[in-house]
Amino acid sequence: MKAQSPDGIDSNLFDFLSHLEKERRLSNYTVRNYGQAIRDFCIWMKDKSRWDGEWENLSPTLLKRFLIDRQSTHSRRTIHNHFSALKTYSRYLQARKLIQKNPFAGIVLPKLDKPLPKFLTEKQMSQLLAGPMRLLENESLEPFLAWRDRLVLELLYGAGLRVSELAGLNYGGIEFKRGVARIRGKGNKERLCPLGKIAMLVLEKFKTEYSPAAGFDDPVLLGNRKHRIRVRQVKLIVKKYLALADLPLNLTPHKIRHSFATHLLNHGADLRLVQDLLGHASLSTTQVYTHVSMGRLKDAHRKAHPRA
Repeated sequence: MKAQSPDGIDSNLFDFLSHLEKERRLSNYTVRNYGQAIRDFCIWMKDKSRWDGEWENLSPTLLKRFLIDRQSTHSRRTIHNHFSALKTYSRYLQARKLIQKNPFAGIVLPKLDKPLPKFLTEKQMSQLLAGPMRLLENESLEPFLAWRDRLVLELLYGAGLRVSELAGLNYGGIEFKRGVARIRGKGNKERLCPLGKIAMLVLEKFKTEYSPAAGFDDPVLLGNRKHRIRVRQVKLIVKKYLALADLPLNLTPHKIRHSFATHLLNHGADLRLVQDLLGHASLSTTQVYTHVSMGRLKDAHRKAHPRA
């Protein structure tokens, strides 16, 4: 298969990215990064090698040259992500019989150490959650925005949602009597997420006050009074209240999800239940949180046990 167009960009790339977005339902962020990784690879191959544009003619030696070249300008994790994009794209071409073999199949990169997730303590989380009402009491924020912002924070922490899941949440996905939300996460998989008593109280007030006529397909969270909130707006809201609580600004909404998982485990939740709540396909993804919790357990043991 002739993989390159004259400008060095893969001619099947747009179909592949559409497949990731519409069929595999990956996030816009992931789709964009996959596309950029493949474009960068094609441009590098055009500039640095005599590759004829046939995807099957990519030799292991040529591929290793590319990966080695990346080491001088990219982190190991970024290289792994780029390699994953290329390997996934090759599997896509092979599945559609556009190529006979996957040239990346025989290449294995060294495993990366999984970084321990950063999270907020329960005290820090309480300070963060209190921010919107502080501004409302000081008359520094109009009621609609104060309650909207509080709902954003309560749902992120109360249900451990990803930002994209939060932004995409509709009223039709909320079961008010049961206090749960039907969340469609990665890989188009649906899961039930308990929202918690406080988050439900805030949600019910917000709906009554600001979205009383909201229908099944209407968004729960609004960027203004008319349109669905965007992922970028959620990130800015979190950053705003991190600053208000004098917490590190480099923490992201995803760290609230980490905090959700860590606090559950610290209070004795079963690991597999936390896996289900987070929507992780593999238990190994969830197990990284046990290292954080184990550290807390060891610290408690050291302080309390007479022979520790």
